Amino acid sequence: MDTIETVGTLAGSRDIPDRGARAAAIYRSILDAIVEHRLPPRTKLSEDEIGTAFGVSRTIVRSALQALAHQHMVVIEKNRGAFVAAPTVEEAREVFEARRTLEAAIARRAAERTVPADIRRLERHLADEAEALGRDDRPRAIQLSGLFHLGIAEIARQRVMERFLRELVSRASLVIALYGRSGASACGHAEHEAILEALARHDADRAAAAMLAHLIHIEQDLDLAPAEAGPVDLAAVLRGDDARGLLLESRPSTR
Repeated sequence: MDTIETVGTLAGSRDIPDRGARAAAIYRSILDAIVEHRLPPRTKLSEDEIGTAFGVSRTIVRSALQALAHQHMVVIEKNRGAFVAAPTVEEAREVFEARRTLEAAIARRAAERTVPADIRRLERHLADEAEALGRDDRPRAIQLSGLFHLGIAEIARQRVMERFLRELVSRASLVIALYGRSGASACGHAEHEAILEALARHDADRAAAAMLAHLIHIEQDLDLAPAEAGPVDLAAVLRGDDARGLLLESRPSTR
């Protein structure tokens, strides 16, 4: 395995409901746009706009939005429609409490199970992350940051934990978009390097401690007093005008 399994999207193929290829593609595109902070919390997700952008019916769009709502990334309000979720302060704290508990255990197990090929793969991943940061490609850096955490879960071979973590990483991105105060919330690259060093040394205690310190640092950077999101051109985001192209074709799994 040459790259982190889920590289390219946080919406792993196993998490996409079997609702048809077009609904699945819309699901992935919207989820990626939310995670990468191109669609901020409280953005109205118009079925008509999305349908026009993708050339599909409202029924197909509705299927994708319902799947996102099931994962707490979208809220659907009666007579008002769908909106990007805006986590409460309590939910924000719960998300990071869950991540601390889960990821400390994952990091510990990964340190025990990692092999040289895993370390080389993570090193290449962090090089890509550094490159994205260097060219100020924030959406890509955010995505790679989340995928680093999922890559560690993959190394730990904890499939149930990995599935839970995938949702938590996505929800944490919403929390950061709403409450984050600085670039530190984007997941510190230097802290990722410290975690990787502990994994390479097979030091389970150090890996768990580095992961905890990292997540605490991110949470400490949260304001917990939400700022109002500015207007967003939904159609432009989904067309990929200000991001990498969003394709309707299903992406092949790299597993």
